Amino acid sequence: MSKHMDIGQYTVTALKRYFDLVPKDLGADAHLSKRGMTFDTKSWEIKGAGHLCVMRMNAFLGLMKMETVVIAPFEADLPLFNADWVNAFGKETFISELYDTQLEPWPEEAQKKFEEIKGGYTDIEDYSSGEHWYDEVLYPVSFHKKGKGLTDRFNSAAKEYIDLFAAELAAAEKCPAEQKRERVRGFAQKLASNDGPAVSMMAKLFGKETMRRIVMKHMYGV
Repeated sequence: MSKHMDIGQYTVTALKRYFDLVPKDLGADAHLSKRGMTFDTKSWEIKGAGHLCVMRMNAFLGLMKMETVVIAPFEADLPLFNADWVNAFGKETFISELYDTQLEPWPEEAQKKFEEIKGGYTDIEDYSSGEHWYDEVLYPVSFHKKGKGLTDRFNSAAKEYIDLFAAELAAAEKCPAEQKRERVRGFAQKLASNDGPAVSMMAKLFGKETMRRIVMKHMYGV
């Protein structure tokens, strides 16, 4: 039986090829649990590049699991990177999203590299969660797929997206960090203010103040 790859640990390893990662102290926010749902969160400073967050959620006695990875570049003018893996009662979903938070347009040559990865999985059913406020800044090269018995394929897609993004981050030229951070902050603020499923659930369980702190400070590093 195929085993899901720990995408959080894989991302840490991929980034460590190029950068020093400095763990951040999340205090009590590192582990939150209520009504049978647990959230474990870790974050790091990517020295000279930005912020990394890995969050894991477990619910319904393990019948539903979620893993989220966020890479927020501050010193490189690259998109905001977000990857989610969900296993809900045996059905898997894998999402790898790139959001336009840049100061300058993202070169088409760079986008084509991600488009080529996406093109290798056209046989898998697309996943859609409806329309969202962030659709206007979501790059089409993002990956949204779902299905059963696809663990190996999703592991492969995760590796390809993470490896490529880490390499692009390492090769990118420096940009004004504070200006770039403001772009990421704007995205995070919208996420915390809009009632998306995950944000709403977190606010309902732990309160809006805790939810906002986790989203802004821990997930996006702003």
